[in-house]
Order: sequence, then C-alpha cells, then structure tokens
Amino acid sequence: MTSTTGAIEVAATVDVETDTGAALQITGVTKAFGDFLAVDHLTLTVPSGSFFALLGPSGCGKTTTLRMVAGLEQPTTGTIAIGGRDVTGTRAHQRPVNTVFQSYALFPHLTVGENVAFGLRRTGKSEIARRVAEGLDLVELGHLAGRKPVQLSGGQQQRVALARALVNRPSVLLLDEPLGALDLKLRRQMQLELKRIQTEVGLTFIHVTHDQEEAMTMADTVAVMNHGRIEQMGTPAELYELPRTAFVANFLGQSNLVPGTVSERVTSTGLLAVDVVGRRLLVPEARSVRSSGDVLVGVRPEKLRMLVGDQEPSSGENVLGPGTVTDVSFTGVSTQYQVEVAGLGTFGVFAQNLLGGSTVAPGSRVRLAWSMDFTFALDGADAPDEGTVDLDDEP
Repeated sequence: MTSTTGAIEVAATVDVETDTGAALQITGVTKAFGDFLAVDHLTLTVPSGSFFALLGPSGCGKTTTLRMVAGLEQPTTGTIAIGGRDVTGTRAHQRPVNTVFQSYALFPHLTVGENVAFGLRRTGKSEIARRVAEGLDLVELGHLAGRKPVQLSGGQQQRVALARALVNRPSVLLLDEPLGALDLKLRRQMQLELKRIQTEVGLTFIHVTHDQEEAMTMADTVAVMNHGRIEQMGTPAELYELPRTAFVANFLGQSNLVPGTVSERVTSTGLLAVDVVGRRLLVPEARSVRSSGDVLVGVRPEKLRMLVGDQEPSSGENVLGPGTVTDVSFTGVSTQYQVEVAGLGTFGVFAQNLLGGSTVAPGSRVRLAWSMDFTFALDGADAPDEGTVDLDDEP
C-alpha cells in the first residue's frame, strides 16, 4: 500500500521553493570543451511540477546540460536558476537537486533502508525512520528494507535509488538515462512506474534519454536536442504529429520524406499544392513550415495504406505510385512493408494486423494513399535522412 503522506509533504515543499512557476530556468547557456561546443546558447524554462524530457542522440548536449543543472559542470556563459534562485556559481551539494543515474550507485554493504537513509544523517532518528518508510512505500519496496542491494533485481535497485533521491525532497529530480541498464520488458514497466511516482509526489522531473519511447511514454513536454541546440519542443503528440524539421521527423519515430516544390497556394481551402515528380499532393498550409519554394513532403508510415489492383483512393487522399513491395516484416501488432517507388525511393508502411497477418505479398504492385490531413511539409533545405540511424557511425 503506497503512503500518500510523504507525497503531500514533498509537493508542498516544492510549491514554496518554486513560487516563480518555473522549477528550472536556463538562459543563454553555452558549454565549450576546448574547441568543441557541447551546448550552444541554450535557453529553456521547465515549469514546476512537470515531467520534462531532454531527448537526443549521443553527443547532442543533453547530458552536459543535466550536469550543469546538477552543478557537476559550470557553464562557459549563461545562467541557471532553480526555483527562481540563480545557482550558476554554486556547488553541487548546495543545489536543491538530486540525480538518479543509470548505474544505481547503491552502497553494497548497506541495507536498502540504510541506502535510502544515507542522505538524511543530519535529521533526527525518528524523522529518518519515517521518511525512509514513506520513500520505500512510494516505490512499493517497504517489505525489502532489510535486504542488501545484491539481493534485488535491477528494477528494484533502480527504485531504491529513486527513493533515496526523493527522501531529500529536492526541488528538481534529475534522471540521467535511468532505465538504460534494464531489459526491454522491465524498462517499459519502469516507464509507467516513474510516471506514477512523479504524478503522486508532484516534483519536477527532468529526464535525459536517447530513447524516443521513454520520452513519449513519460514526459509532459519533450525537448529534442541536436548539436547543442533545441530543434523543437512540445508535447509528445505535437512533436510526433507535426515535426518542424527533418531531424525531429526522423529521430522521433519514422517518417517518409520526399522532395517537392510548392506549385500553388489554394487560399480558399488553406491548402498548398506541391509537385512531387509530376504528382500533385495537397498539404494543409498550417502543417507546412513554408508556403513557397522547395519543401520535403512527409507522412508517417502508419498513416499510409496500400491500394492493390483496382482499389481507388478516397476523397481527400494524396496518392503516390505505383510501387513494388520489396519486403514484408511481421511484428505482432503490425506488419511493416517496404515499398519502392520509382524516382522517390523506399516508403515504409505500417499496417495494423486486424486480420492476423500480412495481406500483401512481396513483389506486389501497389499505390500509396493517405489523408491530406496527415501530411506535413518541411524546409526543402533539410536533408531527408537527417536524424536517421547511420549504421556506419554506430560503435
């Protein structure tokens, strides 16, 4: 049974310390390591009580940003404020933050309860016992207080580390790739568990991750970082449904992007007509980053459907093709198709397995259709493959 007393007290403490409405304010922060610019004039406000994710590939600057917030690195320029107080020059132990790491960092010779109590040494014994009990109840591990870390699973150890960070009642809890050491199934369970705990305690969580699913599952707001800057920030749904750069479109999920040129502005309907290899595609102007010139027309794989034989598109659908199905992969929930369209390349199509498996065989000739309402358009200067995984760069 989860205790709510500690959660109420933690939330009340945060309200006092973050009366500006912002738990974290980063203003014009730059961090250089010699000639390498890790963070480039970053300005960011994280509202109090939110679950905020910094998402990006390795080397994008997200971990460096977290370390500067924690006080483990100092900015080259710029300021960092927590709860309305400038902490730029203060040391790590003087800041109202705690960090949960991927490595757990538990003391193997101490019990679970002693690990959680470690940061409360200056508190009275009865108060320590109460807060440790509340912290372990919050992560549903009160029954394991007497065990050593080696007797726990990876997920349990991570929850102990989380309880240890929470009992100090920080204004901001920093999560540095906290689920990276867990297997896939446990990682997904812990995503839901972390979100439950954050909602219950009302603290500000700032989560650094390269895992798109983690960020989208847990965070209220996601900031996608690339080369030390924020490419785009918004709710998971906003970023996924309406990316504004090719990097975001490709890094957050998968996208089909093809080059085209705006040929007409259909002002009476709010649509742009875009020429793509002689085909006229329609894009809502509100879903395009520009209304003239070269663009990249985009659509997510699950929005596409394949027209086979004499099947015709519905009213309001864009159509490309014909193309040839080159690969079929059954993934359980869906079947993923690869369709090669002459002059445009390969399109990914995700079809939900409503009928129990694939319905179109490799080698089939198909056309691709999708609602114009799901179409978006990016700047034509963007590289269509920006943000995709480059296998040659993988370690």
